[in-house]
Amino acid sequence: MLLHKLKAGSITNKLILLSLIMSCACVCSACSQTSSILNNTSDMPKQANADTETVVLKTLLNEEVPTAALDASGTRDNTPVCYVPTASGVTVYSNALAEIDASNTAEGYIMVNYKGTNQKVKLQITGSNGVTYTYTLGGGYEVFPLSAGSGSYKVAVYENVSGNQYALAISQTISANITTPNGPYLYPNQYVNFNAGSQVVAKAKQLAEGCSNDLDVVTKVYNYATTITYDYTKASSVQSGYVPNPDTIMQNGTGICLDYASVMTSMLRSQGIPTRLEVGYAGSAYHAWISTYITDIGWVNGVIEFDGVNWSIMDPTFAASASDSTLKNFIGDESNYKTKYIY
Repeated sequence: MLLHKLKAGSITNKLILLSLIMSCACVCSACSQTSSILNNTSDMPKQANADTETVVLKTLLNEEVPTAALDASGTRDNTPVCYVPTASGVTVYSNALAEIDASNTAEGYIMVNYKGTNQKVKLQITGSNGVTYTYTLGGGYEVFPLSAGSGSYKVAVYENVSGNQYALAISQTISANITTPNGPYLYPNQYVNFNAGSQVVAKAKQLAEGCSNDLDVVTKVYNYATTITYDYTKASSVQSGYVPNPDTIMQNGTGICLDYASVMTSMLRSQGIPTRLEVGYAGSAYHAWISTYITDIGWVNGVIEFDGVNWSIMDPTFAASASDSTLKNFIGDESNYKTKYIY
């Protein structure tokens, strides 16, 4: 939601950029997400049996990987708040190939464990909003957010047979009643991968030192993220199924827009600030950006510019071209930004 003329009270009149969209001119073929999903999934059983399941071969399509200073002296507590997801074993659906642990749906996530030997395994999660997320599984328990909120979810694991043909390994419909509304945006997951020992967590603690409020932290994290160099070579060669590693990105000092968003999201979540990593389109260009939840303001979506009195939307990637009126008009029209996936 585009925010205009929100009063900020004690906030200084310095420019505050609240969220990041790293925009790309090129559209790469990767990200492993798709809105064109398996056909005839309504015929899939709610629970598969590895020994008797009829092989269902369908093409799993892949999407693109999106490629595109404060003087605070406050007393905000900068102690890291790293939520730890667990496979509690209370509610588990399993067979010889995979396990789906739905014990903590109230917190906004599930965990999936692939136990087989296939080297190419996909997970699909479809919420009640009809949006299907496709992930690549690597073996062992991994965390996945329930981005559609409370409601019914269909969870299915597929093993590669040949080429882009996959066979169903397990399928289960689960019901989620999320009692921690921002839970999906505080816990780590496959695309926002951090823990108490992560370098991004330590860096976020350092950046947040002396901040007065969450807005200050968001600004410090944003300012740090913009020191990362955009990697054009990686953008042109990134492969399908790419998953960012925030610590690696920070160490290398380079990345594509999905990397920028992953680093920022990890840092802010580790400071207890609910943050969504979002993927979608600005016009025809594929992007990744973040939205943050600020107390007393709510969700601040996209990229927000603050002049001490009013809020307006802005894309920092294009900041150097701010004199281009056409570009500014495009950026200023929030309807040009379409969210497709939320992590």
